Amino acid sequence: MIANQKLAEQLGEAAREAGAAILAVVQAGFTAEKKVDASPVTEADHAAEAVVLDVLRRLAPGVPVVAEEQVAKGHIPAHDDTFFLVDPLDGTKSFIAGGPDYTVNIGLIEAGVPSLGVIFAPASERLWLASAGGEAMLIDGEGARIVRTRPRGDALVALASKSHFTQGAADYLERAFPGIIAEQVGVGSSLKFGILANGEADVYPRVGPTSEWDTAAGHAILLAAGGRCDGPDGQPLQYGKKAYFNPGFLATAGWEAPAITSILDDFLTA
Repeated sequence: MIANQKLAEQLGEAAREAGAAILAVVQAGFTAEKKVDASPVTEADHAAEAVVLDVLRRLAPGVPVVAEEQVAKGHIPAHDDTFFLVDPLDGTKSFIAGGPDYTVNIGLIEAGVPSLGVIFAPASERLWLASAGGEAMLIDGEGARIVRTRPRGDALVALASKSHFTQGAADYLERAFPGIIAEQVGVGSSLKFGILANGEADVYPRVGPTSEWDTAAGHAILLAAGGRCDGPDGQPLQYGKKAYFNPGFLATAGWEAPAITSILDDFLTA
C-alpha cells in the first residue's frame, strides 16, 4: 500500500496549487466549451489537471493516473489495481455559473478501494484529506482538525446534487426514510462528501450515473471519517470498473441503509 498521511498532505498542497490555477483563469476570464459527451469544460479544468499531473509524476512516479480531461481526449493509461483518479474541477456547471460549489479531487485506488483522498474547494479554501488507516482532516481558516461523521438521529438531513438531482433520488428518500427527512440540502460537486464527513448531514443518494473520478476522493475521506459509500446493490462501491462508470451510489454517515435497488427497480433509468 502506498497511501499514507505524508502523501495525502503533499497532494493536499498539489490540490491547492490546482485551485490557484483555477482562480487565475477566473481572474483572466474564460469561456466554456462542450466535450464529446456534451458536458462542459473550461480552460480552468485543463490548467488544474496539468498541475496535478505534474505533481503526481514527481511524488508517485510509475503510478498510472486516470484524469477526467485526459480520458476525454482518449488518453487512458494501462494500470493494474493501483492507480490515481483525478477530477481537476468537479462541479464545472456551478463554476461556469459563478457559484462556489466546485472542487479539485485526487483519489488513490488500491485493490478496488479508495485508500487516499484529497478534496480542495478553491472558493472557500477548505481542504479535506485522508489516507487509509488514518483520520479524516479538514483544514480551513480555523486551522486543521479531525472530522467525524455523526450518529444517526430520529430526523435526517439529506444531501442532493444541485445539477443532477433526479426524481429517482427523491423517490428513494421518500420510500427509504418515510417521514424522517427533516431537511434536504442541494450542494454541488464532491463537497457533499465533505459535509457528510464533517458530521453536518446524514445521507446522500445518487440515483443516476457518475464517473469514478467524481467519487474516489470523497469516498476515501468519508471512510476515514466513519462513513460509508455503497453501490446501488448495497455492497461497497468498487473502483476500476469498465469505463470508470458508477451507475449510482448511496453515501451515509456510517450506518447501513436500504439499497437503492431494493427501493427502486428502475434506478438505472431514473
